[in-house]
Amino acid sequence: MPVPARRFRGTLALALAAALTAVLTACGGAAGSAGGATLKWASSYFPTHWDPVVSGSGAQFRELALVYASLTRTDEQGRAVPDLAQSWEYNAAGDQVTFHVRPGLKFSDGEPVDGAAVKAAIDRAKNQKNSALFGDLTSIKAVTANGLDVVVQLTQVDHQIPQLLGERVLQIASPKAAADPAKLDQNPVGAGPFVVTQLIPGTKVVLKKNPDYWDAENIHIDSVELTSAPDASTVVSGLRTGVYNFADIAPSQADAAKKAGLDVFVLPGFNASNISLNINKAPFTNDKVVDAVRYAVNRQEFVDKLTFGYGSATDQPFPEGYVAYDPQSKNRYPYDPEKSRQLLAEAGYRPGDIKLDLVIDKADPAAEIVQSQLAAVGITVDIKVNKNWATPFFAKDLTFSLYGTTGRDSALQTLTAHFGPNGPLNLSTPYEPAGFEDAVAKVRQTPLDSPDYPSVLQAATRVGLQSKALVFTYSSPNLFAKSTAISALPRNPAHLDWTGVTIGGR
Repeated sequence: MPVPARRFRGTLALALAAALTAVLTACGGAAGSAGGATLKWASSYFPTHWDPVVSGSGAQFRELALVYASLTRTDEQGRAVPDLAQSWEYNAAGDQVTFHVRPGLKFSDGEPVDGAAVKAAIDRAKNQKNSALFGDLTSIKAVTANGLDVVVQLTQVDHQIPQLLGERVLQIASPKAAADPAKLDQNPVGAGPFVVTQLIPGTKVVLKKNPDYWDAENIHIDSVELTSAPDASTVVSGLRTGVYNFADIAPSQADAAKKAGLDVFVLPGFNASNISLNINKAPFTNDKVVDAVRYAVNRQEFVDKLTFGYGSATDQPFPEGYVAYDPQSKNRYPYDPEKSRQLLAEAGYRPGDIKLDLVIDKADPAAEIVQSQLAAVGITVDIKVNKNWATPFFAKDLTFSLYGTTGRDSALQTLTAHFGPNGPLNLSTPYEPAGFEDAVAKVRQTPLDSPDYPSVLQAATRVGLQSKALVFTYSSPNLFAKSTAISALPRNPAHLDWTGVTIGGR
């Protein structure tokens, strides 16, 4: 999913007060802040949708994880570990996996968390008309439930399923509440660590600790006040004065946050931005033009100008050190503007001959960097902002665009999303690199705990990176600031995990 832009929200006290009187709450009335340890979180990714099926797997999944639990979750090594499912096992063929749900659990509306609830969640993600997740579940043929057991039958051998059915793709809602998806979308009901007591759409949500959460004894936060962040420049002052005690911040604000005595940290993650090319449209039907763009890109300029040194240059969708990162592919197309100009000449283009529209969804300084770097090799770029950009992008009607993702818990899902013939991030659909389908199948057929898994996965990354449809540029940081009263968070890649976190010594 694309990374949402930071949104400016002014402070309208009178309007907010009026909204507070009208809001419907999950407990039937207005709720103030609970006493005790309160997390006051200003989020730039405040969810538009609270139905996880509609919300999808973008950056806002971290906020929805306050309410919803999943079959699995991710540990600090990026591995799938138990959440609502206490264990699972595959059949001998590898085309069926059975999850065993923890006994005695219930959703915040009192409905049981059992195999039927899990089946309902998967079926809804696959079939609901406005689901943003159906494309992630193509390996699932059928789901059957028997008490606390959930049997997932697959269309193929696929050992990635425990990685896949985590917070990003299967946050599980109460099937009773989900019977009315429109209502669920603004009145979330899950079995996660917190329960919503008040929700003002687009503005604020108040939550209290869920005593029935399976790991409630390790949740030491009593309540959460999640607020849509104002302009980035005012977040640090809000943290300094105690309006908030936790927030995602822009790299430009990191130094000010440190000077204010706040803890500033980078959460490990899989963020990766790319230049998307459509090789089905001229001039990218010519391989030499594609390579010219590859060599024209100075990745370090993106890092220096956009991340204030907190990000990193990347030519892959994975960070170095991660199991899917392929060392053999590093710096395959280094910055070489002279070679870029030579390739364009060999393709028959003189400086200024190629004129491209770079279509994006909002003003973005990354687009200006692309424009400048390509101008330096003789390609003219005109930046076009289209707020409805997603429609032509996902219809594969654009020739040239930019995209940024927050990655996936399943490395294979990341690969197929970018490089697969039906990948949502592949602007050149139905194109895929030669050998990619076989490499993907081999990954699916390899158990996650096999000693061969890292080499098999890296080989698939290597094949995927032969794609002519994407040029990776840089990784933006998951940058957060918090009060020193909040203890350190687990360093689970891309996930905000509140397990064991304390506020003010509580």
